[in-house]
Amino acid sequence: MSGIWIIAAIALVLTPVVLAHELGHFFAARLCGIQVEEFGLGLPPRAMKLFKRNGTLYSLNWVPLGGFVRPAGENDPNVSDGLAAAHWAARLFVLAAGAGANFVLAFVVLWLAFMLGSKATEITAVLPDSPALAAGLQPGDVLVEVNGVMVDGPKIIADMGFNHGGQALVVTVLRDGEQLSLLLTPRRPGEYDGTREGPIGIEVDQLSGDVYLHRRPYNAAVEAVNYVSAVVAATWNAPGQVARGEMSGADARPVSVVGLSQIAGRAAANSVITGSLFPLLLMIGLINAALGLTQLLPLPALDGGRIMFILVEIVRGRRVAPERETAVHRVGIYAMLALMVVLILRDIVDPILPF
Repeated sequence: MSGIWIIAAIALVLTPVVLAHELGHFFAARLCGIQVEEFGLGLPPRAMKLFKRNGTLYSLNWVPLGGFVRPAGENDPNVSDGLAAAHWAARLFVLAAGAGANFVLAFVVLWLAFMLGSKATEITAVLPDSPALAAGLQPGDVLVEVNGVMVDGPKIIADMGFNHGGQALVVTVLRDGEQLSLLLTPRRPGEYDGTREGPIGIEVDQLSGDVYLHRRPYNAAVEAVNYVSAVVAATWNAPGQVARGEMSGADARPVSVVGLSQIAGRAAANSVITGSLFPLLLMIGLINAALGLTQLLPLPALDGGRIMFILVEIVRGRRVAPERETAVHRVGIYAMLALMVVLILRDIVDPILPF
């Protein structure tokens, strides 16, 4: 994948997603009267101080990925207007507001995506003696999904064909107003003449219409809620499906910022190729929903881990000693950093998408 699309993905997708999360924390803290010492655009190290307002330093940082919020007294209850000294309800609200902002942004972006709609990919020809013909694909079929991945442009079906030679794919098409699921096995390299046809054996074209057809605001809102719910359910159920053998580990693999940049980069490229914002908006919505859910997991160093300590405080009637909670989160941060390094290295050595 071209590096320019990865850079574009960071600018158009990942940075707004992270920034929305931090803005959720920031505005929630201000509403609760909790002092914010610094709001940074980008991640440290600091490049420059922009200005200071209402006791908050606004800074510009060198790593162009979202931002961060540094509340006063984050782990010190002795700071009167700090986070740790606030009532448990205020702390719970501030911690949950980051994920909440991601879910709200996911809904808004998806609502817009489904109102705008996307151009559909139609099969214009099925070549003789091809896997497509054997699978039952026909000219006029509109491609909807391949192995659960929405076909938001011709590149999706092409990549699936080249990357899954000899593997059965479930292809969902729209034919005469009815959705059909067909089993398709692309050919392996060497089993076809690459100068004449691809591993699947179809020709496609972009339609001016939309698989979902431009939806009215209410219907688009319902579709957006359903999509966010589906993302949350799929993410939540993935570990159990892997354990039961219903999903391969490769399909459920977590990805680093490198892998996310690749995926988002493909969406950005598809939007440019198809002339439709739908692929890009869909990816922004997906990543927002996934980040919101991930941050709520009850793991140390994540918002969900800090929320767990508050829930324990509510049940016990008194809080866990701040120094003990800080120690747990410190261990969690080290573990997260180590995991991040491992995931980044794996996404470089074994990329989600071919470069």
